[in-house]
This record gives sequence, C-alpha cells and structure tokens, in this order.
Amino acid sequence: MIEKKRISDKNVEETAVLVGLITQDVTSEDVDDYLSELEFLAKTAGAITKKRFIQRLDKPNPKTFVGSGKMDEIIRFVDEQCIDIVIFDDELSPSQLRNIERLLKVKILDRNNLILDIFARHAQTSHARTQVELAQYQYLLPRLTRMWTHLERQKGGIGMRGPGETQIETDRRIIQQKISKLREKLEKIDKQKAQQRGNRGQLVRVALVGYTNVGKSTIMNAMSKSEVYADNKLFATLDTTVRKVVLGNLPFLLSDTVGFIRKLPHQLVESFKSTLDEVRESDILLHVVDISHRNFEDHYEVVNQTLADIKGADKPTIVVFNKIDNYSKERTHIDEDGDVIETEYTLEQMKKQWVAQLNDKKCVFISAYKKQNFDEFRDMLYEEVKEIFKVRYPYNNFLY
Repeated sequence: MIEKKRISDKNVEETAVLVGLITQDVTSEDVDDYLSELEFLAKTAGAITKKRFIQRLDKPNPKTFVGSGKMDEIIRFVDEQCIDIVIFDDELSPSQLRNIERLLKVKILDRNNLILDIFARHAQTSHARTQVELAQYQYLLPRLTRMWTHLERQKGGIGMRGPGETQIETDRRIIQQKISKLREKLEKIDKQKAQQRGNRGQLVRVALVGYTNVGKSTIMNAMSKSEVYADNKLFATLDTTVRKVVLGNLPFLLSDTVGFIRKLPHQLVESFKSTLDEVRESDILLHVVDISHRNFEDHYEVVNQTLADIKGADKPTIVVFNKIDNYSKERTHIDEDGDVIETEYTLEQMKKQWVAQLNDKKCVFISAYKKQNFDEFRDMLYEEVKEIFKVRYPYNNFLY
C-alpha cells in the first residue's frame, strides 16, 4: 500500500472525499448542489476533493450514515488512494462518527465540523475567536467518547470499569466549565458591543446581509472607500465591520456582516448573537445576491428564512443582485422524470421577473467588482436613507 504522506508538512494539501445522500426530501439535483458547496467549503479549509460518493436511501443509516455496500466502496477508495479526510454533508451523531472512524481509520468530518474549522481559521479578533471557541466546545461536548477509544473497556463485568469513563467525565466537566466561562466572556463583550451601537447616536444604520461569498465586502469597500478583507472564499468575513458613508449630503453607518449558509450550525447562530444584533438593529437591509450562481434563488430563500428566524425580516430592504458581469443566460434544471432541461434567460428577462416577483421590495442589478450600475444603486439607497431621515429629523429639511 502507498505510504501515507505526512500531513504535518504545511506544503502538502490534505485530500478528501465527500459523501451525500439522496432521500425522500433531497433530490439528486439538490445533492449535487450541496456537494458542490461542500467541495468549496473543503477548498476554503485547504483540502482537495478527489471523489464524491452519493447513495439513494429513504433516510440516513443510523449506524454509518450510508449503507454497508457504499461504505465498503468508500473504504476501498480511501485505502487505495491514501485519502486523508472523509467529509459527510450532514451532521453525524456521536455514534455514527465513532462507527465510521473505526471502519475508515482516517479523519472524519461532518458539514458542521468543517464550517466550525473554517470559522476558527478566519477568526481574527478576540470577539470572533471567543464566539468560535464556544461553538466548537458545544459541538464537541456530546462527542467526547470518541476521544478516548484507547481507554475503552475490552470486556464488561466486575473489575473492568477502568479509567476510560473517569477520564471522559473529567473532560466533560472541564468543557462545561469552559463553556460557562466563554458565555460569561461573550456576555460582557455583547454588552460592550450594545453600548457601542448606542453611542453611535441616531445615525441611520444600513446592514449588508446575504449568503456567504456573494460580494458584500466588495460592496462595502466600494461604498466606503475602505479596505475590508474580501476574497473568493466562504466566510472570508467573520467580524462585523462598520464604516461611516456619506451619499450626497446624507451620512449613515454601513455594516458588513457574516454571511449565511444552508445548514448553518445552530451553535454558531447562538455564538454569533451580537453579530446578528447588528442586523436586527439596522434601519435598512441590503440583501446581496450572487446572480451568477446557478442556485441563487435558493440562497435568497435561505437568507430570508434566517432573517425571519432572528426577527430581522421586517425592515426596508433593497435586494442587490451582484456579479452581473459573471451572469450566464444558460440555465439547467432537472424535471420530474430526471431529464436535464436547458433554458435561456437573458439578464433583462431576469430583471423583469424579479421586479415583478419582489413586489414591495426594491431591487437593483450591479457588478460591485466592475462598478456596473453603481450609480443606480447609490441613488436607490440614497432615497431609502432619505425616508428614514425625514422621520427621524423632521425639522432638518435642508439635509434633503
């Protein structure tokens, strides 16, 4: 067998295979999209995807997620190709994780664990690192048993209750104490953040929201002439960045927030409460959508659902369809018979469709990278900010 490469070598990228399921609730088209996103997540984390494994099941196998035949296929491929990581597209239970590790004998990650790892890599400030650390411990707590397989009892009965259980219980208490301390630390930071938001006075607040990697930070840089970090990676921005912007003669605060994603781990939603508060307390939302992505409609709905969950969906909103420079009029979808249907939608047709579909929300089509239609975007935002100013400063007509 090929000798395993040393992962400790920083110049060697880890190799991965992805595993997904077609179920009663998930179509083959959905799985293809989910695994494409999972591959992008793996790439963001620094792994190269070598193969995808997909199986059709009514529901995940409670022991190994996939069936025994598919698991044997994965084992052979992992062994022959010296794969470093196997990544599953759904959250694995502690028992599934333990069973799969015993069979594959390589690193096993589920989607939640991978997202947490990316957040940990990208956390720069003390606030973000604390948020991510809390989420990681919350994820780890029910999975502690797999950390102590070397201390497991080989047999039951009297005299065989060894140090394994004791060590697990000790570690569980340590982690619970760390979770408690991290929550206390976050509560203090959240109070400081709330005080900072209060100290900004009555300035109008505008928040950029959207799916991850749709170009929010690029828009922030173009609007505020700042240099917020922007990259073609998922979750490149974790910390909320606030900049003062002036359009015409109207000043306002523009916030760039963390991107949303499907199946966002609930631990992260809880940990990033103060970041989401920035959205809840804003006056206007700029919902950025990557119109060049083939499933941008689904991403749009995911963000809307998340906004509803955090009680931030009832605000004046401009839907900003970004990346029109990358838009392709060729669209494909799979019909009920499983046939691939190709259609063509020009950008003009897409505009008419969404203008009619959004009804009460305004929308604009831009390229933040190439500054296309940026004047139209600025004018539309100016009008929204002006309406807030009229209510908030009724006697300062000279401003507008």
